[in-house]
Order: sequence, then structure tokens, then C-alpha cells
Amino acid sequence: MATHSCSWPVDRTDPQAVGLCPERLGRIGRLVSRYVDDGTVAGVVTLVARRGRIAHLECFGRMDVEQNVPMRDDAIFRIYSMTKPVTTVAVLMLLEEGRFLLKEPVSRYLPEFKELRVRVPGADGKDELVRPRREMTLHDLLTHLGGLSYDCIHECRDAGRSLQDFIVEISRRPLVSHPGERWHYSASNDVLGRVVEVVAGCPFDEFLQDRIFEPLGMTDTAFWVPPQAADRLAWIYTAGDDGRAVPCEDRATSPYLRRPSLPSGGGGLVSTTSDYLRFALMLLGGGALGSVRLLGRKTVELMTDDHLPAGHPPLDVNDRGYGLGVSVVRRVGETRQLCSVGEFGWGGAAATQAWIDPAEDMVSMIMMQYRPKEKFALLDEFKQTAYQAIVD
Repeated sequence: MATHSCSWPVDRTDPQAVGLCPERLGRIGRLVSRYVDDGTVAGVVTLVARRGRIAHLECFGRMDVEQNVPMRDDAIFRIYSMTKPVTTVAVLMLLEEGRFLLKEPVSRYLPEFKELRVRVPGADGKDELVRPRREMTLHDLLTHLGGLSYDCIHECRDAGRSLQDFIVEISRRPLVSHPGERWHYSASNDVLGRVVEVVAGCPFDEFLQDRIFEPLGMTDTAFWVPPQAADRLAWIYTAGDDGRAVPCEDRATSPYLRRPSLPSGGGGLVSTTSDYLRFALMLLGGGALGSVRLLGRKTVELMTDDHLPAGHPPLDVNDRGYGLGVSVVRRVGETRQLCSVGEFGWGGAAATQAWIDPAEDMVSMIMMQYRPKEKFALLDEFKQTAYQAIVD
């Protein structure tokens, strides 16, 4: 294992100074090393920050096994769905400016959504298309309650189409449920990226750069990796037939090494551990990081409250409720994990995740590039190991 130097938003500290036991934190290293040593994952970065200081930061394994490149703490990762909270913040910034209300219909800003249809079972046993019981709202998009699917964003992006092209295509696809009826993971945040473009009057990626990344100092977060930083892009792996990690992306044709025509607000960003820590600390700070404020405290409270309909069960993916772009712990016992009520966050498809806990004033993060073929325990195991180190 090794730790390298890069720009961090807060200082390092002795774990004891922030109520964490050094010996217990050492269990993180032993846990992650097992996965690296047996070849399950190539490389990992782990971080625990509490009370405004970093108490744990370690790099394990390699960011490129084939080239024997050690993992470094300024490695760039495909963060996939960890993009969703970023898109949510962009939407909420416009909300704060009085540009719209969350209860407004999406069609007010995207006319293509005026004629949506819902696929339902017909009386003869065959599916039929019916009008939604009500229009889809911006709130539905932020909470995955709109009934959208996740079946065309990737094909649109791979085909070099634009966000506007994607909106036309997804608006033609039947909804899987009536708006507001149930949580269904979808391309909602990609639709919200287009809403930001329409309302703000500028390209979505420019809005994120000018209004979020630059103010927070997120210098390595974007929808692609420029040539001067390409050597820091960690390569992505999946499980081979023997369970050991094997590459699952062609280095010569990686889509992340060129600017995309479609900036995906649901899963398109790359970032670093330090950059995403800045974003997480901003949310933990009630919308502000140092002298930079992106959101008001009440807006963050709205974002991180549970917005699932009354009586809705916890999410199958993580046994939590769901806010605006993030999952939220409703009851500790419901999760069957070490956590706090009000803890929030989200993860990405390549096993990157951040947990933000206002009750403990703590951010826990794990970053790697591994697309598992089945349920992958390391994320939850790391998080439990971080929490068991709290001793004050």
C-alpha cells in the first residue's frame, strides 16, 4: 500500500483527535488488502474524514495491473451514478434562484414530455398504453418516482447523440408506472441535465463547471479525461472466470478519453477522491465549503429528507429511503448496518461510494474501478469498518 500527495480540502489529523481509534481504523487496511491480495480488485482508495479533518487515507494495489502502475490518491475514477447528487445540486441551485418549483410538470420545460404514456396490463392480458394519471413533475425526476426506465441513455450516448436527442427518444418510451406511484431507478437525472440546460440557457457541462466544480476547486471532475491527465485514469475491471479481476474496457477506445456529445447527468462524470470529498463536505456543511456556498442549509435539508411515498418500503438496493438524488437512512434497524439516522449518499456502478453522516460529522469514501457481476460485499464491509472505529 502507498499514500501519495495531492490537493486536499482539509488537513490530515491523528484519528484520536476526532474520536476514532487508530487500531480499529487499521482494520480497514486488513480488510481491503484481502480483496487486493487475492486478485478480486485491482486497486482501492479509502478515506474517512471527521469533524473537518482526514483521519484515514490509504491507497491499495494498482490502478493499472497490466502496466504495473500503483494506485495513487489522485487517480481519476469513473464515478458513474455518483454523478446523480451533483446533478441534483445543479437543479436545486436553480430552484433557489426561483426558476421553478419542484411540483411543476416536466413538460413546462421539456414539451416532449406532454404526451407520455404508461404501459399497463390490459383486460385481455396484453399490455396497453394509457395516459398517466397525472403529469410527471420535476420532483418525480429527482426522486425516481416518474416511471421512467433506464433503457436508452447508453445507446444515445454511444451513438454520439445530444441531450436533446435523448429527450426526444426517452419521451417516446412508455413509462413503467404512473408518476408518483413507486420508486424505479431510471435515467431521470439525465433528463434533469436537459432541464438545467433549458432553464439556465447554457450547456449542462458548462453549468456544472462554472457553478459547482470551479467554485469548489474540483479540478479533476468532468465528463471526460483530457490528454494531460490520461495517465491518472484508473483502468476498470470485472470478475474473470476464476474470480480475479480482468480488464473490461479497451484502453485504445475508452469513451472517457474524449469529450462526449451527451453529458450524462445520471452517470457520466469522472472524479478523484479529493474532488468528491470537496463535494461531500459541501453537503455536510449545509451547502457550503469554507467561504464557498452553493446551497442554503434548508435546501440541503430538503435534499436529504426521505421523499418516498408514505408506506413505501425501503429500497431493495440498500435498505434505505430516498431523498433528492441520494438515499437516506430512515431507521438504523431498517438498514441492518452501522449508521446514523439521516446519513445520506449514493454510489457508482464501478464500486465507488460516499456516505455522508451529519450526526457524526463524518464522510466515508471508497474508490475503485470494479464492475461486479454479482452482489459485492466490500463496500458495506468497508463502511462498517469505518463506523466501528468511532469510540467517543
